[in-house]
Order: sequence, then C-alpha cells, then structure tokens
Amino acid sequence: MAPSQSTMLGSVKDIPVGDMNVAKAGDREILLIHLDDGRYALDNFCIHGGCRISNGKLVGETLRCLCHGSVFNVKTGEVLDGPAPSPQPTYSVFVKNGEIFLAP
Repeated sequence: MAPSQSTMLGSVKDIPVGDMNVAKAGDREILLIHLDDGRYALDNFCIHGGCRISNGKLVGETLRCLCHGSVFNVKTGEVLDGPAPSPQPTYSVFVKNGEIFLAP
C-alpha cells in the first residue's frame, strides 16, 4: 500500500511502547497507541459520551475513558466494561519508512 493513498499520522519515534498520541486525519482525531506487539488506532471521541479517550488511562491492552468509565480493548475496540453501547471505532494503520499511516 503506497503512502500516497493513505494519510500520514506521525513518526514511529514519537510514540514509544506503552504510550499514545493523537493525530489528525482530515476532520477526524485518531488516537494512536503503541503496544509491544504493534500500533493500534481508535477514534479519539468515545462512542458513549463524545469525550476524548486520549485523556483516559491506558493499562496493557485496555483504555478507560475518564468521563463515564467505559473500558475498551485498544486492539479491537470491544467494550470490556462500562456504559458504552457499542465498540469504539478502530482504524487500520501501517508503518513505512519510519512513518505511521492510516490505511485507506
């Protein structure tokens, strides 16, 4: 997949393992998360209350939204706990030449 067909979200060096960072993709805010086994991307606005989940607490593969306590699996978006009615939207990303891209 060529980067010209995708949106660049940032550099791999900007997100160490166990950390997260917000990137813009057009009018969307994408939360990038770097785990031991790869990089994952979620919509930055909680499906439940619209709060920015980037303010939440990342523990292993889970992210807790601080507004209402929903807990999501960062790899799948699955709701693990809380009032969220459906999974958090996820996006596919890939790395090329040290840059992270949102797959089209």
